[in-house]
Amino acid sequence: MIKKIIIPLICFSFLISGSLCVLHAESDVYIGLNSADIKNEKLNIVLTSFKGEKKASRQTTKEVSEIVRADLLFSRYFEINDSSKKIKRSKTMEMLEKFNSLGAGYTLVVFTESQQKELFVYAYLYENTNKKTIFARRYKSMLNSIRKSSHMLADDVLKTLTGKRGIATTRVVFANDFTGNKEIYIVDYDGKNLTRLTSDKNIALLPRWSYDSRKIYYTTYKYGNPDIFVVDLVRKKIAPVSMFSGLNLIGGVSSDDKNIVMTLSKGGGNTDIYTLNLENKNVKRLTSDYYVNGSPSFSPDGKFITYVSNRAGNPQIFIMELETGTTRKLTSMNWADSPQWSPTGEWIVFAGRYNKLHPIDIFLVDITGTRVVRLTSDEGSNEDPTWSPDGRFISFSTTRNGKRQLFVMDADGSAPHIIADLNGNTYTPNWSH
Repeated sequence: MIKKIIIPLICFSFLISGSLCVLHAESDVYIGLNSADIKNEKLNIVLTSFKGEKKASRQTTKEVSEIVRADLLFSRYFEINDSSKKIKRSKTMEMLEKFNSLGAGYTLVVFTESQQKELFVYAYLYENTNKKTIFARRYKSMLNSIRKSSHMLADDVLKTLTGKRGIATTRVVFANDFTGNKEIYIVDYDGKNLTRLTSDKNIALLPRWSYDSRKIYYTTYKYGNPDIFVVDLVRKKIAPVSMFSGLNLIGGVSSDDKNIVMTLSKGGGNTDIYTLNLENKNVKRLTSDYYVNGSPSFSPDGKFITYVSNRAGNPQIFIMELETGTTRKLTSMNWADSPQWSPTGEWIVFAGRYNKLHPIDIFLVDITGTRVVRLTSDEGSNEDPTWSPDGRFISFSTTRNGKRQLFVMDADGSAPHIIADLNGNTYTPNWSH
């Protein structure tokens, strides 16, 4: 039986021997990736408010504006001009003309009102050249949910002006050992609203979002055996999902939320890949051999899985077609682990190294296996990659600052930065859909 040891992640060495991943240094090998949409010409937008707000609302409006500003800047689609002069409602069209003469194509006017415990955020989006109102919207929430309303507004602006989905309302779930045990937490994509979900007082890790973002599946040693549980965020309940004797390691959730893919050892036998139908509880075995198989995840269309196996010697990334069982190898490295399919289905992100003297870094491989892109280099151990739902960013855990922290970078490896500087060490993040 596998011992309960403190590990940086359920990496493939844990499945093979229970040992820790050993990380060393490596030289840079990088193949460029065209990061479409991230570096296109940006839209210039003025962010301002109307004159005449009540004094009690001014600070709230300022807070909403700051959150929206940060969201739009993070998206990489916008340049923001913060107007120090508020707009007089009767002079709106004149101000749009002035902003247009300064090179700003759009104006976003934000103001707020509060009634008892409720907050109302009002937003007007204008096209400056034609002095056209693009939308006028109201967002209602509780006063303590100001960030949620602000994020919704930012995503609506981005969707309206670019046709692209925003990620301001998304969250990242992860394990952290601040309490002395690994517990599951969630945090907004920008590092705010940290919330602890579990109090298992043992090892809890590998959290995975459902596609509707209403549930989180994870593996826990709460009752001594590594079992799969689910956190229902709506009902605020935690319940068991898979409690076979031996390993029960959650891999991923299908895009229709009807199936999970997981690693089971069933009584301490070989580790193999299985699916579990969440409606009828049917379990289907996908691999059956003498090798170690683990770390599965679904393709976006649910027709394939990617997983890790040592059938070729060292752990490598494989793809399996679920209907036929046809399997093919994607990587030829010293080590490859933790594959996650991109939302577009074109790339698989994973943690790996070229030889045993190299550190663990983040890589991409295309679904043909012909192109490998290295995203991190010579900055600690980088593991547990996970995609943003728009496919433009990757979150991961890294030791580059001396402890394991939660980072995010653009999908081409640029602009890496910390999401939240939390106490303790952070492991196995997963971005909501």
